[in-house]
Amino acid sequence: MARSALLNVMVQSALKAGRSLARDFGEVQNLQVSMKGPADFVSQADLKAEEIIRTELMRARPTYGFLGEESAEIIGSDGAHRWIVDPLDGTTNFLHGIPQFAVSVALERNNELVAGVIYNPASDELFTAERGGGAFLNDRRLRVAARKAISDAVIGTGVPHLGHGHHGTYLVELRNVMGECAGVRRMGAAALDLAYVAAGRFDGFWERPLQPWDMAAGIVLIREAGGYVSDMAGGTQMLETKSIAAGNEQILKGLMELLQRPIKPA
Repeated sequence: MARSALLNVMVQSALKAGRSLARDFGEVQNLQVSMKGPADFVSQADLKAEEIIRTELMRARPTYGFLGEESAEIIGSDGAHRWIVDPLDGTTNFLHGIPQFAVSVALERNNELVAGVIYNPASDELFTAERGGGAFLNDRRLRVAARKAISDAVIGTGVPHLGHGHHGTYLVELRNVMGECAGVRRMGAAALDLAYVAAGRFDGFWERPLQPWDMAAGIVLIREAGGYVSDMAGGTQMLETKSIAAGNEQILKGLMELLQRPIKPA
């Protein structure tokens, strides 16, 4: 597959940060004897990965803005471009030695998402996409799953945890979805979940609240793999509303109907 110069920069930054995370991931199990130790260690791994990505991207395009999870936003002097970066999506998985985590790098141009890279260093899976150029896993072209019926679909989600999200609302949504689909999966890394929709591994996905860096690259991947994304109101303000639902056209329509359905009496 041919990549633009910009996408190559994004890929190289993600791979370099991924190598750093892979080394740190190998040390996590040695820190499990202490609660403070692993948490502090993962925080440092996160910061180090973001520094690597920011350095690589800003060296290549010093006038671009930068929005990352771990540092203050940089407003670019060109006013049109912004990198959106999550250096370690799936931090809790990383902390517990679960190899389901990723680096996520997206590019926004004039408020439109135009490129995305998601890399899982534990599995060495590199998902890439550019607007108009398709989506790929390593060098294999991706398409969203073709299933049309929710009853045949496996749906990914994110489960709100302590201090995160509205648990009551989520339980209503989960009850509605799990009663109608073939299975619900919670993997613990939203960026990878969205990449899995693009790859056809998940038929659909929903979650809220999420941050822009959790979603941006995955949105590009899904669109370029022939899929659709919306916010939980059915619009296109995913980054602003911090909510997302995704799938092919039919699955997304069915999923949105379930998510907006009142709970049935037991």
